Amino acid sequence: MLIHPEIDPVAIAIGPIAVHWYGLTYLLAFALFVLLGRARLKHAPYSQRADGRDWQPADIEDILFLGVMGVVLGGRIGYCLFYKPGYYLSNPLEIFAVWQGGMSFHGGLLGVLIAMWWFSRSRSVRFLTVMDLIAPCIPAGLASGRLGNFINGELWGRVADPSLPWGMVFRGGGALPRHPSQIYQLLLEGLLLFVVLWLYARQPRQTGQVSAVFLMGYGALRFFAEYFREPDAHLGLLGLGLSMGQWLCVPMMLAGAALMVWANRQSVRSHS
Repeated sequence: MLIHPEIDPVAIAIGPIAVHWYGLTYLLAFALFVLLGRARLKHAPYSQRADGRDWQPADIEDILFLGVMGVVLGGRIGYCLFYKPGYYLSNPLEIFAVWQGGMSFHGGLLGVLIAMWWFSRSRSVRFLTVMDLIAPCIPAGLASGRLGNFINGELWGRVADPSLPWGMVFRGGGALPRHPSQIYQLLLEGLLLFVVLWLYARQPRQTGQVSAVFLMGYGALRFFAEYFREPDAHLGLLGLGLSMGQWLCVPMMLAGAALMVWANRQSVRSHS
């Protein structure tokens, strides 16, 4: 049994200015996105004129800016709608209290989709061309965010068997060892999904296939990881013994499967 290290959430403090570890992990995620995005521009079809456009590094920076806006706004609104709709309807001003925490990945994903739709319209390129570009770059940032969750000792896992060698006691999580689910998610939704997507996207693919693999891959890995993550206290387990996170992954996986079927049909038509 391990004890979660009590890491000071403040990484650097200079006078009244404090930089938190969680903020640094976000900066790391943004830096990784830019580096990986520029590397993606060297892959087909972006190394040529994808959708008739000469893709430039500046496009990655613009996508990052819009994506950050989508993550923050979508993540916050999604959390309020998916996890505490009654509370925020009664206290609408609390929606803006982002310093109190409360972000939803699935809401952030919807925000990113809207932001990328706007980018694609403004640049006259296909929406799926943009999504295929950025999909392999996202998991590395997710891994960075889960690292921040672990450093903060938040979003811990369910109570584990005491014999589990890596079972960990978290502050505020009681005296029993728990699964370090943040690390599970870092390894699965972060590193594993990154490797799979990056290798898959290196080969020429039909438009939409890379995005489909991301949706199915993240949905499946998150669904699995949720079995080890402590459900939100105010929600608990919902229908069929599934958590809210798992239920939100179901339409994500279905959308990915439908997109893959559509992309495969487009591939068959283009070669017929």
